[in-house]
Amino acid sequence: MATGEVRYCSKFPYLCLKFTLIVYSTIFWLVGAFVLAIGIYAEVERQKYKTLHLFFLAPSIILILLGVLMFVVSFIGVLASLRDNLCLLRVFMYTLGLCLIVELTGGIIALIFRNQTMDLLNKNIRKGIQNYYDDLDFKNIMDFVQKQFKCCGGSEYTDWELNQYHSCSAPGPLACGVPYTCCITNKTTVMNTLCGYQAMKYNRPAAQTFVHVRGCTDAVIIWFLDNYTIMAGALLGILLPQFLGVLLSLLYVTRVEDMISEWNTSADVLLEGEATKPDIEFSSVGCCRCYPGQETYA
Repeated sequence: MATGEVRYCSKFPYLCLKFTLIVYSTIFWLVGAFVLAIGIYAEVERQKYKTLHLFFLAPSIILILLGVLMFVVSFIGVLASLRDNLCLLRVFMYTLGLCLIVELTGGIIALIFRNQTMDLLNKNIRKGIQNYYDDLDFKNIMDFVQKQFKCCGGSEYTDWELNQYHSCSAPGPLACGVPYTCCITNKTTVMNTLCGYQAMKYNRPAAQTFVHVRGCTDAVIIWFLDNYTIMAGALLGILLPQFLGVLLSLLYVTRVEDMISEWNTSADVLLEGEATKPDIEFSSVGCCRCYPGQETYA
């Protein structure tokens, strides 16, 4: 580094950047371990039933993958910030940046091709409906969504025709009906699981008097649009910490590079015999000053 040159990150105190990055990485390291533990527990419980057909769509698998990613990347950040290892710091920074870019790109693509995204989502929901009673994970998720968002099926309530028990050609009391979570009201003391009895035999205006006929994909999208402030807050909560991690890593990498450059310059001066080794000013070490001293050497 040339004499008198001060890179922009020299304005940030070394110790402040170091401890901030350590705390940041440690927090997400612990969060990753917690998510991983929940995912492993959920997967162990799921294996007791072994009913899920779509392995990679299982919530437990998603939690495990997310937990492993957070745990490994955050551990690299903790180790890199403790040891001032430039290689690991760059790996940490680039990984966070790549995750951020992938998330933003995926969101933009989903918005641009929103019709195709909706079709893909409805297609997967219909596949899940076919195995509704055999897939405990999907059943719980679908029941929750139908009750919470007051909807039924994927694109509409007639999607339940795809289920072998709810098909109008099937025998039994469930034929041509919909699950009780599609019902508008259930006023009995004991839950009436047949409140959607033969709902698909009615046309839409008649059926909507006792069951929800709107599909869950449309219901969820409408909820997102009506609660855009909540969604904006959720997106910021996901993206902002990653951006902060990239920024902290960039500043810290540059600060460490400055310190290495300063030390190498001092060593070169000693080897060439042109001057004695300059004294490092330790009086500026602290929470609000750079380390080593901010003074430049002639």
